[in-house]
Amino acid sequence: MAGTGELLDVLLAGGRRADRATHVRVLPERAGEHADWPTWADTDLVHGYRELGVERPWRHQVEAADAAWAGRHAVLATSTGSGKSLAFWLPALTAVRAASASGVLAPGRVETVARRASTLYLCPTKALAADQLAALDRLVGAARTRDVRVATCDGDTSLDERRWVQEHAQVVLTNPDFVHFALLPQHRRWSRLLGSLRYVVVDECHAFRGVFGAHVGLVLRRLRRIAESYGSSPVFLLASATTSDPAESAARLVGVDPDDVVAVTADASPAGRKTFVLWQPPELPGREAPWSALVDDDPWATPVPVPAAATTAGDAERTAPPSPDDVWRVDTDPAPAAPEGRIVAEPDELPRRTATAEVADLLADLAAAGARTLAFTRSRRGAESVAASAQRALDEVDPELARTVRAYRGGYLPEERRELERAIRSGDLRGLATTNALELGVDISGLDAVLIAGWPGTRVSLWQQAGRAGRAGAEGLVALVAREDPLDTFLVHHPEAILDAPVEATVFDATNPYVLAPHLCAAAAELPLRAEELATFGPQTGELLAELVERGALRRRPSGWYWTHAEPATRLTDLRGTGGDPVRVVESATGRLLGTVDAGSADSTVHDGAVYVHQGLAFVVDDLRLADGVALVTRRDVDYGTWARWVTSTDIVSVDEQVAWGPLTWGFGHVDVTTQVLSYQRRRLPDLQVLGSTDLDLPARTLRTTAVWWTAPAEVLAAAGVTVEAVPGALHAAEHASIGLLPLLATCDRWDLGGLSTAMHADTEQPTVFVHDAFPGGAGFAERGFRLGATWLRATRDAIAACRCSTGCPACVQSPKCGNGNDPLDKAAAIRLLDVVLTHADG
Repeated sequence: MAGTGELLDVLLAGGRRADRATHVRVLPERAGEHADWPTWADTDLVHGYRELGVERPWRHQVEAADAAWAGRHAVLATSTGSGKSLAFWLPALTAVRAASASGVLAPGRVETVARRASTLYLCPTKALAADQLAALDRLVGAARTRDVRVATCDGDTSLDERRWVQEHAQVVLTNPDFVHFALLPQHRRWSRLLGSLRYVVVDECHAFRGVFGAHVGLVLRRLRRIAESYGSSPVFLLASATTSDPAESAARLVGVDPDDVVAVTADASPAGRKTFVLWQPPELPGREAPWSALVDDDPWATPVPVPAAATTAGDAERTAPPSPDDVWRVDTDPAPAAPEGRIVAEPDELPRRTATAEVADLLADLAAAGARTLAFTRSRRGAESVAASAQRALDEVDPELARTVRAYRGGYLPEERRELERAIRSGDLRGLATTNALELGVDISGLDAVLIAGWPGTRVSLWQQAGRAGRAGAEGLVALVAREDPLDTFLVHHPEAILDAPVEATVFDATNPYVLAPHLCAAAAELPLRAEELATFGPQTGELLAELVERGALRRRPSGWYWTHAEPATRLTDLRGTGGDPVRVVESATGRLLGTVDAGSADSTVHDGAVYVHQGLAFVVDDLRLADGVALVTRRDVDYGTWARWVTSTDIVSVDEQVAWGPLTWGFGHVDVTTQVLSYQRRRLPDLQVLGSTDLDLPARTLRTTAVWWTAPAEVLAAAGVTVEAVPGALHAAEHASIGLLPLLATCDRWDLGGLSTAMHADTEQPTVFVHDAFPGGAGFAERGFRLGATWLRATRDAIAACRCSTGCPACVQSPKCGNGNDPLDKAAAIRLLDVVLTHADG
């Protein structure tokens, strides 16, 4: 394929699109630095690596492998494609082979039978485990070491296969969910593996962040505890993207002291020159804001159980806990925030083309030019839309070209994903429009370009996605295409905030009582908890255990804490917060399984009448059977899509902290967020004109989480010149803009947050704006907003004021996930109100 200069010319269309590139930077190439193979490494494995083309390892691979072989916990935090897997498989497989050899040489000795080394490999997704299995099979085959028994084991593994793994496998590849639900509760069946456990590999550990990271950290503490009960003390090897302070993050995940973790961060692998382009889609002529129908992403991801009386006096921005596609982002260290008074959004006169439409055109042009490209989108709907639009554009040029672009996302069947991965590797496909399902370590190398539709939430994720371009030292092109969002607009006009700022730390709180309590129950069910073990789970464990005893969840005895209920304790928690088993999407006429949808998002995506798109083909949902976990669909060609509409209310459960800003109240605490899908709209494609609306009868759902809120009493509204009629629109606009700007301070993502604004709230008895975390128990985002209240609201005010649209647009006060269709909104009143609020905050 051509170099990045020619690809950049394709992107710029020979100069016709040059005005859309707000910044172009060339990142220089980096030379690689080799090291010798360790003397302890198994010679057959070294031969196998050489057969696969690895003549000598990179220096960082050897440093991490040496630390592991010496019995030190280690984390390797280097770039995408730097060969992290060699660093953990070399010591792990060498240990397996050495133990196997000792069993052959001394077959009569009991200890050689009981202590043969084993390895447990954990990763975020089944796809990554399958990819690693294929890579290990290639290595074992090249090394001719047939005495190494490797197997995957997860929820899809049959009982017979699972029994073989329990009795024979030396290397088991799985995920934290399986460890939580199956391995630890049935640890006696896994005693052979646990008693000989030498290494635990945690791959892509930067993905374990936020609430999910807290869950996984507690699963690893339970795993260490059970392994120790069988006499083993495994070494933990962690592989991560480049993150801030990886030793601290890895230690927090495993539950050990940071001084006990060796961090290897100097990347010695070669990197080709990379051209990084920041891109803003063009204005659409002849359109006037507001244009709330231009929705780029899924309107929500996960609903939540509720009382029937779910109503809202104002507006609610939809709570969106992530689906399995979406790795959520948490960090308590803020990204570089704008100084006071700095403008954080560029002026806009007209609405701009959506990032989805823009990326589809760029993907088509790059595919036509022969470039192999990944286009990362923010949702499953976005991936299908980008692929379908690119196919239509290419079909006009050459129907054969149209078949070289496909979609890739969660919810596809495993065999379908494997085929797509194979095709993009081999070059049979030139383009994949994907969710962040391909952000993690599935080995897809040699790509020419990466397109990113919208800020992915953190710089860690941005560089992970960008690292797919130009791997193995080749040149690559990366383009970040801005959505109409205040943060995206800010970033593409301030490249230093992306390209010159350090990456974030991976942050989570394993002491969150909402997360910790069910894991303590699970641990007690596995083996009674002893007093000397409580420090493993954190300093507040004793208090929480007392509360669990008082509630009847556990029973206290002199020998420890016991789980005495018949049902499994592991059912008390869901690691990923997806709300239950996936809903299967089944074609009514044939019984064919098309894919799955998380239980939480089923209400909004596969309700009766919904259009479900699979590889460009439209299916209409005939019947959603929530009790059976099935959505029955029929293949139909339709010229419309469907968008769910819902209503949300927020009730204050506890006020944990409160500050008076003059007459205002600035509060933080726990809230119950109640949501119910009420109807859906049909919108014609591609212009998104509303064709009609249909009511739905679906259950209400509730989420208990943490929120920050501020009130606007009558005297504040009067000082701002906000009349009674303008109050809902002013609060609504301020809420949307503040949600859009909080990621600048909390390093989260807009879709990690929800909110509500109301002209009169029952608990505060005043007009109130709420912003809450979209996860059970909270994830620290709202608390970060509470701590930085004045800075946050000032950035919000500046973002609204800097945008020159007349009544509000997606770059300032409109939201892509508004439950009320971005109505009402009053931009001018929001600015006046925030001016007065900030006066009191400064006081």
